[in-house]
Amino acid sequence: MSIPLRAEQVADLAFLEHRAKVVDIAAFLDRFDRAALAEGIASSATTDDVRIRALCAALDLLRDGHAERARRVLELWSDHSLEPIAHAHTKGAVGAVRLPPSAP
Repeated sequence: MSIPLRAEQVADLAFLEHRAKVVDIAAFLDRFDRAALAEGIASSATTDDVRIRALCAALDLLRDGHAERARRVLELWSDHSLEPIAHAHTKGAVGAVRLPPSAP
């Protein structure tokens, strides 16, 4: 029988790795916003880009205090449509689905 790690052990083992990932995401959003500003288009907070909206919605979900964050992020990013499409509009997956305007 394995004994689960204590909360402090989890933090000791993984904090720095995940801290770096958060900084990387922040830098990505900063680059997006600078590029958007230079082009005179919407920032990450107001963009119509489905990928940026999905990333920001997932970040909001991470802070909501509810359990099963990984499952809920994957569900947020999953296509729940039941009907197959006639043909793909791009050569590959986008990694996110269009969220309704009221989505986080």
